[in-house]
Amino acid sequence: MPEHAAQPSIRFDGQVIIVTGAGRGLGAAYARLLAALGGTVVVHDAGVAQDGSGFDPSVADAVVSEITAIGGTAAACHENLQDAVACRRVVEFAIARFGRLDALVHNAGLVVFASLEETGPAVWDRMVAIGVDAPFHLARAAVPHMRRQGYGRIVLTTSGRAMRVEDCVPGLIAYSAVKMAQVGLMVGLAAELHDTDIRVNAVSPVAATRVLRRPAPELRPELVAPGVAFLASSACMTSGAVLNAAGGRFSAARWDRSDSLDLGPTPASPEDIAIRWQQIAGS
Repeated sequence: MPEHAAQPSIRFDGQVIIVTGAGRGLGAAYARLLAALGGTVVVHDAGVAQDGSGFDPSVADAVVSEITAIGGTAAACHENLQDAVACRRVVEFAIARFGRLDALVHNAGLVVFASLEETGPAVWDRMVAIGVDAPFHLARAAVPHMRRQGYGRIVLTTSGRAMRVEDCVPGLIAYSAVKMAQVGLMVGLAAELHDTDIRVNAVSPVAATRVLRRPAPELRPELVAPGVAFLASSACMTSGAVLNAAGGRFSAARWDRSDSLDLGPTPASPEDIAIRWQQIAGS
């Protein structure tokens, strides 16, 4: 019998899931799929512009209307995640409205193209608020509830742009910094929660959304959503993994170290390192 034939169906009946940035693109695709699989979804979106300005509650409301129109259960939340207190209110909203919280998917993010010189304090602070502070404060608010339940799933969002120089482009210094910060947060949370049934992972998605600068109709957000649904489900027993997802293709990101080169018990010189750099680097 094929291995996949024995896999039980992944469902979210009786579970409550928060999806941030769920009013458009990837987040909306996640929310729709999770609701279609029986989950009760808190559709969070402040309805901001690409640079984080503005406020439009109709963005989240529209996704909720779409879900409820086909029999799903969802509620809209419009908090601006640049505020730590607002992050806590998102979790409090889910608990007050539905009585529990089983999964948190932090998808909200900003993409601001700016060189090092153009990345002033206002841009940097806004990027850090959404990409570093918000997932920390959301997790800090969510984990106590998950501990009491004895169960939880957290999915953060990173980017292949941040992982390798070859995949990055100029103008993404702040973006790369905050996306890799979520990998560090994932690792720290996974280590701290290793003896619980709270799993913490990350997705590195590529999809044709408003932040993608090239036409790529084949990169539909709906092709990423199944990977996030798996990470948010009880079927996922892994913690501390990064799932790459693009156009229906999935892989796990891995970090390798080259074999250690022993230069002896006395301090090596910088020249020793330079001479042996290719060997140390494993190239």
